[in-house]
Amino acid sequence: MAARKFIHDFVVRKNIRLNPRHFVLELTPPEKLPAIFPGQFVQVLVEDTGSTFLRRPFSIHFIDHSSNLLKLMIQIKGEGTRKLSRLMEGDRINLIYPLGNSFILESISPVLLIGGGCGVAPLLFLAQQFNLRDIRPTILIGGKTKKDLLDVEEYMKLGDVLISTEDGSDGEKGLVTEHSILKTGISAFNKIYTCGPESMMKKIAEITGKAGVDCEVSLENTMACGFGVCLCCVTPTVHGNERVCVEGPVFNTKELRW
Repeated sequence: MAARKFIHDFVVRKNIRLNPRHFVLELTPPEKLPAIFPGQFVQVLVEDTGSTFLRRPFSIHFIDHSSNLLKLMIQIKGEGTRKLSRLMEGDRINLIYPLGNSFILESISPVLLIGGGCGVAPLLFLAQQFNLRDIRPTILIGGKTKKDLLDVEEYMKLGDVLISTEDGSDGEKGLVTEHSILKTGISAFNKIYTCGPESMMKKIAEITGKAGVDCEVSLENTMACGFGVCLCCVTPTVHGNERVCVEGPVFNTKELRW
C-alpha cells in the first residue's frame, strides 16, 4: 500500500540565499511532520505567476523533527523558482509530500555520497540519517567554481567532505567524476549514493560498475504531477519503463538502462 501523502500550507521561517542562483527555504507545516525518508521529494505550488501552471518538484534537503522543520534547496531557473526566491518570513507555500521512494541505507560503513551542483540537495538529509546510525559518510561535492559549492559547512558537520571544482578554486581541479577518490579509493566503499546532472551520474555508474561497488542515483527527470498519473517522467529500466516520481526518484544503477 502506498504511503499516505499530505497537502499542507507551510510557513516560511527563513529564506537563506546561498549565492545568486541558489537558496534554501526553511519551512514548518501546520501539524507534526510525518515519517519522511532521504531521497523523497515535494511538489510545490507556485502561485500568482502568468506562466507557472504546474507544481515544481524539489528534493527534501533536510528534516529536523525536533523543531518540525523541512528544508528545500532550490536553484533559480525560471519564473517559478524566481518567485519562490522572493518568499519572506511568514509567507505561506503549499506542498504535496512526501513523494517518491528513498535511498536504501547501507548498514556497514564506509559509504560515499557524491553531489554535483544542486544535486547535493538530498544528500544532507541522507548524511544526517547515516549519522543517526553511527556512520559518518564521506561526501564528495563538486562545482564549477568555489562560489558554486553549496552549503558546504552543513555537510562538514555530518561527514568528511571532499571538494572538486572545475577551475581549481577549491579542492581538486576538474570534474567531480575526475576526483582522485574515484580513481584510487572507490573499492574501499561499501556503497555509493549520488545526485546531480545525468551525465555525471552516468559516469559514476560506469566507474562503480567497473569497481563492483553498489550505487544508487537520484534522478531529476521532468515531472508534472509527482504521483504517477501524467507519465512524463518515465525512464527505461530492466523492469521496463518506470515512473521516476513513483518507482523512483532513487534507482540502483544496475536497474537502469544507461
